[in-house]
Amino acid sequence: MKQGPERELVARYLDRAIATGRPLGLTGFEVAELGESRAGSAAARKTEEARALSAGIGDALIVTLDERGKLLSSEAFAERIGHWRDGGKAAVAFVIGGADGLEPGFSSAAELTLSFSPLTWPHQLVRIMLAEQLYRTTTILSGHPYHRGN
Repeated sequence: MKQGPERELVARYLDRAIATGRPLGLTGFEVAELGESRAGSAAARKTEEARALSAGIGDALIVTLDERGKLLSSEAFAERIGHWRDGGKAAVAFVIGGADGLEPGFSSAAELTLSFSPLTWPHQLVRIMLAEQLYRTTTILSGHPYHRGN
């Protein structure tokens, strides 16, 4: 992500998530970017990107983001993250695929495929929305008034 307001907004939400997540045992909010594959076909690019993602993720629980994924409320999202934390999951990796999408085998190995909407969003906006939801998750789990759900 290039320097600019989108990157600054992601950083702002992640800084807030770090501050409110630490007392909850939620740490390590960071963004890792992988370069786009230069392979000649979409299938080959997805395969290369899946290999690079798998190598970078290690044993983290995987959540992919896709418009065909599951729609969750903010409360249900926070509950899931709290459940994973309480179940001993040390890390969760949220993965936004490349321009061609994610390799089907990689996607099928994910614990959850999450959708923010059936609409297609630019990667920069998905990052912002995810960062905000991670911050919102920490506020929901801590009882902070930022989230004023029903």
